Amino acid sequence: MQTLCSSKDEFLTRPDLGTRFSDETMAEIRQRCAAGPDVQVYVADGLSSTAVEANVPDLFPALVQGLKLHGLSVGTPFCVRFGRVRSMEPISEALGAKVTCVLLGERPGLATPESLSAYIGYRATVGMSEADRTCVSNIHRDGTNPTEAGAHIADLIAEMVRQQASGANLKPCRAAPAPAPRAGP
Repeated sequence: MQTLCSSKDEFLTRPDLGTRFSDETMAEIRQRCAAGPDVQVYVADGLSSTAVEANVPDLFPALVQGLKLHGLSVGTPFCVRFGRVRSMEPISEALGAKVTCVLLGERPGLATPESLSAYIGYRATVGMSEADRTCVSNIHRDGTNPTEAGAHIADLIAEMVRQQASGANLKPCRAAPAPAPRAGP
């Protein structure tokens, strides 16, 4: 799939176009993807397709396996060319996903061109606040390991579904209470 951007130059100079899709593309997404999944995951090249190539092959299987272990249905995966974070909003609305997660290539040149982030929203809608989105960043071989990131994101999404919230509305998970000390002999 592709946003309304027609080139990398347009993607860089018109960020608004990287958040929207043509009516034809939205119709194709609706036609080709499962409706109403618990979780819709898709990949966007963002600012670094290198990050996608380096991390998604290890992250995606771990993420899907973790989601299934939590008993969550996973929608039809796909890729978006020239996609930005906010592209999740029309996709979430169109598919009726409880949680939408975009795996997005980040700014090359900061630490590494291989840095990937996951932006996640519970019941994402067009125009939602940035504070309503959760981000897991710094995913790359010298940062957060992609396989570990996939498992962590799955746990985080399961908690979002449980709390029916994301971003600033997501309450910290409580750790299990420590076991009581054993009585000595």
